[in-house]
Amino acid sequence: MNLDSLAPPPLSPRMADLGTESAFEVLARARALEATGRRIVHLQIGEPDFETAPHVIEAGIKALRDGFTHYGPTAGLPVARDAIARYVSRTRGIDVSPDSVIVTPGGKPVIYYSILAILDRGDEAIIPDPSFPIYESVVRYVGATPVPVPLDYDRDFRFDPDEMRRRITPRTRLIVLNSPHNPTGGVLTPSDLEDVADMAREHDLWVLSDEIYSRLVYDDGAGGRAHHSIACLPGMRDRTIILDGFSKAYAMTGWRLGYGIAPASILPHLVRLQVNVASCTASFVQIAGAAALDGPQDRVDDMVAEFEARRTLVVDGLNEIDGVECRDPGGAFYAFPRIDVPGMTAKQVADSLLHEEGVAVLSGAAFGANGEGFLRLSFANSRSELVEGLARIRHGITRLRQR
Repeated sequence: MNLDSLAPPPLSPRMADLGTESAFEVLARARALEATGRRIVHLQIGEPDFETAPHVIEAGIKALRDGFTHYGPTAGLPVARDAIARYVSRTRGIDVSPDSVIVTPGGKPVIYYSILAILDRGDEAIIPDPSFPIYESVVRYVGATPVPVPLDYDRDFRFDPDEMRRRITPRTRLIVLNSPHNPTGGVLTPSDLEDVADMAREHDLWVLSDEIYSRLVYDDGAGGRAHHSIACLPGMRDRTIILDGFSKAYAMTGWRLGYGIAPASILPHLVRLQVNVASCTASFVQIAGAAALDGPQDRVDDMVAEFEARRTLVVDGLNEIDGVECRDPGGAFYAFPRIDVPGMTAKQVADSLLHEEGVAVLSGAAFGANGEGFLRLSFANSRSELVEGLARIRHGITRLRQR
């Protein structure tokens, strides 16, 4: 017997239920094209194109020199939990204790830990459609069933509360919210949150409120730009897990730093999951994060203002293309235009734009069935690159519509 020819041992069948993020797949394909000499305009990745603020970098470097290179408490360093509690209290208008904070290596662990702690095989979770694909991926991985609620283009990508109410069954355990929303940039209104809170209280449901884009809220046309959290509503603190982090607002994607705010009934279980998965979050990174929250915020404000200007540039440019219409995103840094290219799926259009025009965008269908017919563009790129990308999209869409 040739021992080198033996097949590897089998894997768990549940690995087939675990999905991925198409943004990283498209990025890899775009990089491969660049390796052949092609110039690619990158509009696919959800990452600020700004550098981390110097005072945050210096705080991280000083922490390394001061010996913050060892294991820390699983739930997070006291200095980080204190800073996060103060920040969330200030920005959400609720009294948050450091004891309700878990500091995680990025925001995704809060999704993973929460779903593992809440859902069992046969349970159901309400998720937006389209939405960040990791929600559905982890729900399926634990053997539960994701129940999508369509987001309505004519409602600025907000759900119909009656539609959500009809999808709740005796097996429903969790509602996932994301506002501002990836991939559409939609923002839930206080009335929307009231409706969800009513459902959660009536049916005794948990809510995972993904608020990672909470600082990226734009002028609503009436001078308003406030972020609203469902955790502020009566009776919701004890059934809501808030997810937030540093990647988007503070341009710290590579630092891998996020956090959850959770009730006492579930926080110890999230901490126990972190013991099993990651032990703790890097100590020096937490010191940098505390400096980001407690230090000057002018870099964040400047970045948001620039994103708002880019939003106008991108939305106006898209709406000038025949066969494309785009709503103003209320937050985040994504445009989600509806495209009319007869005979082609959104993925086919996105693939053509990448290979024929050299502009990387994502298919809306990568975020759920209700995303078919849309593309996702990130405007976290320079204005000059956005102008170039829009020109390539115009050329590509025009070419495809004239076939």
